[in-house]
Amino acid sequence: MRIIHLTAWLDAVSRPTAAAFVALFMFFALIRSSLITVLPLAVHAHFRDAQDVSLVFFAVSAFGLLGSLVIPLLLQRLRRRTVFSAGAALGIVAPGLMATGSEAALITGMALHLLAVAALEVALNLFIMDHIPRREINLFEPTRVFYTAGMWTIGPWLGVWLGAHVGTAAPFALASIGAAGMLGYFWYLRLTDSPAVASRKKPSPNPLVYLPRFFGQPRLALAWGLAIGRAAWWALFFIYAPIYIVTAGLSDVMAGAVVSLSTASFFLVPAWSRLARRYGMRFLLLAGYGATGTMTLVTALLMGDAAFGTLALLAAAVAAGIIDAAGNVPFLRAVHPYERPEMTTVYNTYRGVAQLLPPGIFALLLKLFALPAVFVAGGIAMLALTGYCRYLPRRL
Repeated sequence: MRIIHLTAWLDAVSRPTAAAFVALFMFFALIRSSLITVLPLAVHAHFRDAQDVSLVFFAVSAFGLLGSLVIPLLLQRLRRRTVFSAGAALGIVAPGLMATGSEAALITGMALHLLAVAALEVALNLFIMDHIPRREINLFEPTRVFYTAGMWTIGPWLGVWLGAHVGTAAPFALASIGAAGMLGYFWYLRLTDSPAVASRKKPSPNPLVYLPRFFGQPRLALAWGLAIGRAAWWALFFIYAPIYIVTAGLSDVMAGAVVSLSTASFFLVPAWSRLARRYGMRFLLLAGYGATGTMTLVTALLMGDAAFGTLALLAAAVAAGIIDAAGNVPFLRAVHPYERPEMTTVYNTYRGVAQLLPPGIFALLLKLFALPAVFVAGGIAMLALTGYCRYLPRRL
């Protein structure tokens, strides 16, 4: 019986099925998670101040956002598989730059890493919409989040542990290996562009042309705003939680362990998915944004105590995992099939915006207030987005 199951699984991952896309996202999660705690700690080690760390991440995120706006131009001139391959190649090269140890190479590598992430995510989402039926998206997204949870649970701790016990270049080497594995598996699958998309007349390559059409559709605009809130909260967490833990007197490895434990909440996705099927995705998002905002505010109140503050951070991360169970469902269910490439390129700017806003805003806050102000602002923002969840369709 086990041989039959193994044969079926191998067959599923050798073709462009949902299982194959889950495997690609697992590589994607490894590339990102192995550096997610290493990078804030590396920047903090260079600059030694939370405000300076914010400014570095703001500058890098600004480049990443501008770079992501170039992707629509590339998609009009190149095949999606070429854009994907270029993104994976950047994912191999960027960690090598960061591993050199100089400030300039670290910042340059971080910027290229963000560009790689944007290219890979846009291309992956387009391939998913080509190969997975629209009615199956609600099931695919929780499955994707659940199976990538392993990478997000191990990666943050493993990256810091490798840096502390193997060598400072080790976590960057792991990220490069993950990108190489992703590129090899992608070419093994031989994914191609949808004939319906490739054969139709191409629209203007200027991404600014798409903006009025995108934001003229309230459901797309709402999905974009909620996605920014979700990604911005995780940006807050991944940048400032390790800094707090280290400044509280705990070790770098402990900071990585806390982040890994927090992302282990993704394993609860099947439970949240069952709730969504029973009560609706709208209910799930209302609960997720509300609980995340509340626990983030509690984290700020408990900032004077390392133990209780860490527990509050963990609780907030569990609540944020509820939001991640929904993934990109609000967008994927709202976008029209005939304009997927254009709307997807606009929608995916949410990641660049979400990475840009927190360090920019928090750099200003940290000039006037102490670190807890970061979590106060984050909590209030998530509670505000809870109100916007009321405008989601009841039958999402």
